[in-house]
Amino acid sequence: MDPECSRLLPALCAVLADPRQLVADDTCLEKLLDWFKTVMETESSLQLLQDHPCLMELLSHVLKPQDMSPRVLSFALRLVGIFAAQEDCFQYLQQGELLLGLFGETGALSWAAWSVPSVRSGWIQGLCSLVRHPSALHFLADSGAVDTIFSLQGDPSLFVASAASQLLVHILALAMQGGASGSPTREAAAWPVCAQKIVNHVEESLHSKATPQVTQALNVLTTTFGRCHSPWTRVLWERLSPSVACLFERDPIPAVHSLMDLLLSVARSPVLNFSACGLWEMLAQTLNRLSPTQAGPLALGTLKLQHCPQELRTRAFSVLLQPLACILKATTQAPGPPGLLDGAADSLLTVDTLLSSKSTCVGLLCQTLAHLEELQMLPQCPSPWPQVPLLGAAVTILRLCDGSADPSSSVGGRLCGTLGGCVRVQRAALDFLGTLSQGMGPLELVLEVFAVLLKTLESPESSPMVLKKAFQATLRWLQNSHKTPSCSDLSADALLFLGELFPILQKRLCSPCWEVRDSALEFLTHLIRHWGGQADFREALRSSEVPAFAHQLLQDPESYVRASAVGAAGQLSTRGLQAAPTSPENPQAQQGLLMDLMHILSTDSEGFPRRAVLRVFTEWLRDGHADVVQDTEWFVATVLQAVSRDLDWEVRVQGLELAQVFLIQAMGQPSLRCPYTVGLPEATSPSPHPEFLQTLCRLPLFEFAFCALLDCDRPVAQKACDLLLFLRDKTSSCSGTQEVGDNPSSASVEAVLQRWREGEQGQLLGDLDPEAMLAILRSLDLEGLQDKLAKSSDHVEKSPQSLLQDMLATVGILEENEADCY
Repeated sequence: MDPECSRLLPALCAVLADPRQLVADDTCLEKLLDWFKTVMETESSLQLLQDHPCLMELLSHVLKPQDMSPRVLSFALRLVGIFAAQEDCFQYLQQGELLLGLFGETGALSWAAWSVPSVRSGWIQGLCSLVRHPSALHFLADSGAVDTIFSLQGDPSLFVASAASQLLVHILALAMQGGASGSPTREAAAWPVCAQKIVNHVEESLHSKATPQVTQALNVLTTTFGRCHSPWTRVLWERLSPSVACLFERDPIPAVHSLMDLLLSVARSPVLNFSACGLWEMLAQTLNRLSPTQAGPLALGTLKLQHCPQELRTRAFSVLLQPLACILKATTQAPGPPGLLDGAADSLLTVDTLLSSKSTCVGLLCQTLAHLEELQMLPQCPSPWPQVPLLGAAVTILRLCDGSADPSSSVGGRLCGTLGGCVRVQRAALDFLGTLSQGMGPLELVLEVFAVLLKTLESPESSPMVLKKAFQATLRWLQNSHKTPSCSDLSADALLFLGELFPILQKRLCSPCWEVRDSALEFLTHLIRHWGGQADFREALRSSEVPAFAHQLLQDPESYVRASAVGAAGQLSTRGLQAAPTSPENPQAQQGLLMDLMHILSTDSEGFPRRAVLRVFTEWLRDGHADVVQDTEWFVATVLQAVSRDLDWEVRVQGLELAQVFLIQAMGQPSLRCPYTVGLPEATSPSPHPEFLQTLCRLPLFEFAFCALLDCDRPVAQKACDLLLFLRDKTSSCSGTQEVGDNPSSASVEAVLQRWREGEQGQLLGDLDPEAMLAILRSLDLEGLQDKLAKSSDHVEKSPQSLLQDMLATVGILEENEADCY
């Protein structure tokens, strides 16, 4: 332990033991525990106690809980466990009966503070730290602590109850690790005492008539099989599986969700022989007994298993498909190939569930759609995948929701009334429909998909979230409706669809709801990014008023919409699809968007639009946009001048990113085009051209990056440091090995550096010549600064000494000038 910490420790222990002192908050106590754990990773905990008697006094003080606050009492219990994790220290503490007084059955339970959940939690955590060696297992067997853990499984605090179950698993694993890890014995009498006690308790709880006790036992077993993969778990399942099987004979089945979790946890175990232990039969029996709502998660979990028999996989997939099969049957649509949805449609239980209540119907459909969406993305996805009937089911569900379905049965009519206008089901169906776009489908069905998407986007009843989901699904279907897999052009049907879509999109851009306007702009941006270069798409977009409406939204009162409008307008301009100016002969009208974006960057009160402008400008500069190339120096200077005054740190970081793109292009990268690279050799990129260095001095780029090194926001300073390191590397061959003192401007350069080191802001550099700029670059310890910036902002104050000083300062033990508060 650090000598200074040793000096401070007695005072801190006295404070913690004094009930009259206001002890530091829980965060400080957690940090203190972490520090003790770190110390004892390299030192003997017994030696630490012997060298610091104050610690033993503090731990002994816990035996008088009435003299300690619950917060400190919980801390002390955990600290005892940390010390006792080393066996020699455990035996030392046990001699003084400290452990029995804290963790025995006659100890903590009699405290008044035991009613506080944090004390019970501290007791469990201390015991969990303590149980690391055989001596601790003997202590648990003799002290009655295990019985206390059993009772805490039903604690009213969920955190305490969960921790108690986790502790039982920890004890069981430690006990069996020494007694039955190699060749597991089938004789229960040969198991360690603690293991016998826990397994007997779990077995008794499985036979209990009280559902909470059954749930507790199942949770312990689920965690055990999830964490422990030793041979003894096979013996454990052979012993307890009959008790688990008996649960299926009850009506209703108790603790269904916990039971399903257990079966799936056992099925993932790498050490069990599933055929021999009857697990597959138990899973099949469970699928048959559960209601459709309960069976869905188990069916999905079964299909995810690596070594599941095909017959069980088929049964699980059938269970998962039942609700959609009922939907198709209720609307008199063909359920698809034999053996898939048609076989699943016969469950009267599923129909009853769908019709029982609106909440049950909605919950079952949303769960089914989400499970199938997840399943399609997995390697374990069933094959063949019933793409056509699933597409039909998704389209039908959306039609039931928007009221356009025409059911011919009483079941279908009731489903229309139940699902009409249901936003939750619409969102789930649109998500699933988007996922199905990755598969194939007949043209007639694809046209039905486009039709239902158009209706959803056009309907005045569609909520903002439904419209957002519909835009996302539409984009995915457009992306996957190519003529051939190698062709990215839109198909003829997709182009016809776009002809109907653009008037709807134009309407949504004028929506009174800002979320709808924002979603429409995002959708437009994606469309242009994907197909802005395709002639048919360009013609369809230009024939609409969508570009003009998108440009108008740059003035939207909502900042999110303005930011999305900036992105859309930037894409339109990049592709040459911006709205035609009202006065083509006016040069200012031609550059209207550039000036509009400059105005937003300089004056917008919200950060989102300004960040969006910087992203567009950076992309324009990287791609050689015509408005940028026309006068790159003016463009970069104007942007950086605005960015340097911006209070948003993300804007400043993006401004530095733009500056770096400019440098990369201007310093002779052969793959990038920039007016400053003219005349430079293309085979290599040696030192920059002198004219460019003069240009760089005229721009505010270097001064902006130089001042940003001291930015109060660390990401800005890091980005500035990276930028200047790049610039220094590229200019390293300029002026030979000349140092600061070798030129006439050395005095002014030293003055600048001195003011910079003192943190002075403002115009530090003034008029700068290339030699002075290069001298400043060489004089800065950029690598050292980069290392400092890579550390956390509190790396100086995170020392144990600082922590102890802060905790003592809160109670006035230290003088004011000794405290290291932060």
